[in-house]
Amino acid sequence: MIMRDDFAAFILTHGRPDNVKTYDTLRHRGYTGAIYLIVDDQDESLEDYRARYGAEVIVFDKAKEAETTDRGDNFESLGTVLFARNACFKIARQLGLQYFIELDDDYNLFRYRFDSQYRYWAKQLYQLDIVFDSMVEFLKSAPIATICLAQAGDFIGGSQNKYAKAITLTRKAMNSFVCDVDRPIDFLGRLNDDVNTYVVRGREGLVMFTTTQVTLNQAPTQQYGGGLTEAYLEAGTYVKSFYTVMMHPSAARLVTMGWQYRRIHHAIDWNNTVPKILREDTRRPDGQTD
Repeated sequence: MIMRDDFAAFILTHGRPDNVKTYDTLRHRGYTGAIYLIVDDQDESLEDYRARYGAEVIVFDKAKEAETTDRGDNFESLGTVLFARNACFKIARQLGLQYFIELDDDYNLFRYRFDSQYRYWAKQLYQLDIVFDSMVEFLKSAPIATICLAQAGDFIGGSQNKYAKAITLTRKAMNSFVCDVDRPIDFLGRLNDDVNTYVVRGREGLVMFTTTQVTLNQAPTQQYGGGLTEAYLEAGTYVKSFYTVMMHPSAARLVTMGWQYRRIHHAIDWNNTVPKILREDTRRPDGQTD
């Protein structure tokens, strides 16, 4: 299979021209389509990116993108991925694309999580063309804004994990976004932008999904320089997670997570997050609700 020509993989990267793990992982895992590295014009390593990747580097005006982006604060720093996320829709149009996937730059593995009999199964994946094409076809067929791949951490506990029981769609949407240029997503919040967006936009009625059938694996946050490392080290996970609490306090709260080394993280109460709309045929004839 050759990947469709109206689709591209966008790798959002900053300060890591010699360590874009996702690029090699995509090729090694069977993706044959176009790849573009989305780099901001304030990146001091921009010329190194160009020297290594040439025409595959797409540069956007970060300050201009910030003018129309809700950062959720009044800080001067622009050192986050938020602005690149929103710029991708304009870039895709300029490139003549209809669909694209936004990816971070630190993926080293993709896995299937279920076999052909829909049983829990962890097997390395080498057919990304098929996976991405299937996600695009699902996006085309459903009134949704995006569909994402699950993360390896979603399956902590293996076969005992709640997601290991069956292939499902979850309303969280993080990290890898398959998008249609005609269904733009307005990402928001300088830190924790993906969580802010699926919570706030979900409250507004936007449907964003993650499939548990396939997972990606990435390096631990703050392990490598560049990317969001500096922003996280400066602010800490408390501040990062509190952006979502600030934006939707009835749905988000702070918790601690981990075993030996505990850290602050967000927790989402889905009963307080997104609308629950019933089909018209479920309405009682007399209009009563109890």
